Amino acid sequence: MFIIIGGDGREYGPVTTDQVRTWINAGRANLDTKAKALGSEEWRRLGDFAEFNSPTGAPPLIQPDIVSGGTSATAGLVAAERGTRLLARLIDWVIELVCAIPGAIILGEEFLKIAIMVGQGQEPDFSDLDYQRLGLGALVLGLCWLALLVVQVWMLTTRGQSIGKRITGIRIVRVEDGSKPGIVHAWVLREFLVTMIGIVAGMIPFIGPFILRPAFHITDWCLIFRDDQRCLHDLIASTRVVRA
Repeated sequence: MFIIIGGDGREYGPVTTDQVRTWINAGRANLDTKAKALGSEEWRRLGDFAEFNSPTGAPPLIQPDIVSGGTSATAGLVAAERGTRLLARLIDWVIELVCAIPGAIILGEEFLKIAIMVGQGQEPDFSDLDYQRLGLGALVLGLCWLALLVVQVWMLTTRGQSIGKRITGIRIVRVEDGSKPGIVHAWVLREFLVTMIGIVAGMIPFIGPFILRPAFHITDWCLIFRDDQRCLHDLIASTRVVRA
């Protein structure tokens, strides 16, 4: 029986030799993973135990979906599937829309009047608008989005997960050591900075809104088809998305 230290730094076990071999073959552990025999206090590499050494001394084959480019601390982390990442993002967007519903209901007719006038190329007649209702609707909309932002940033900082990632069972980790990303890497660099780059690109006259901003975000998303499945925001923040 053995106890091992996973890529997240937590202890797992005691488990049987066969179970450890299963984890090695699945890429959740490797010969550099720290482990100790049950009843012993000495931590050693799995490769130092005779039970896990092949006759040639070669390490077991790793499945292709294992995160590449990591250290021994990240070798057991498995990259999240592209479809799962997309689903997590869609869930977060749906939650944003749901949070907008109370404010939108209050804005309702007043906001619709402005939208119709602008859409028809007319100058909005602000004299007929209910400013109190518009103000209340905007306040509720802002507070709901702010509350969601606080929750999402807190979860990303402490767990490496947004609500969508929590539901779909994936998380963000640092590339260097597989640790939790913290607020700087999980939100400031990965979310806020990328959003601001898109906004600034969209402000450039003529080509910004229709070419530069869409091209920037499409490039960001399409980089997920790299071998390591890291989007542009992952590269900027030095993060990767793995199975939780």
